[in-house]
Amino acid sequence: MATYVSPIHQLVTEIVVRDMGRSTAFYRRFGFEFLRDGGDFAELAWEEHRLFLAELSAFRDVRQAELPAVPTFPLANVRVMVPNVDNSWKLGNEMGARIVIPMVDRY
Repeated sequence: MATYVSPIHQLVTEIVVRDMGRSTAFYRRFGFEFLRDGGDFAELAWEEHRLFLAELSAFRDVRQAELPAVPTFPLANVRVMVPNVDNSWKLGNEMGARIVIPMVDRY
């Protein structure tokens, strides 16, 4: 089977956010590279892998949609491999991130 696009551009996670500025600042502080600002849509990267952030207004054909209340437990998990999880744990705490499951070394 022929490859349609590079595998690192497939299965990109897009997270719907309430505040684009706050959300991009959060991911950038953790080390994500900022690739594109579309106002209500942003493209970030970790190494060569993409992460999309979008506010509801980015979905032009969707009408009368609203975000539900923030759930007690996250509906998704973004796993990023880092060389020193202790540094990331410290940074997350310094930023006041809502930590639901503590960061740990995993295989």
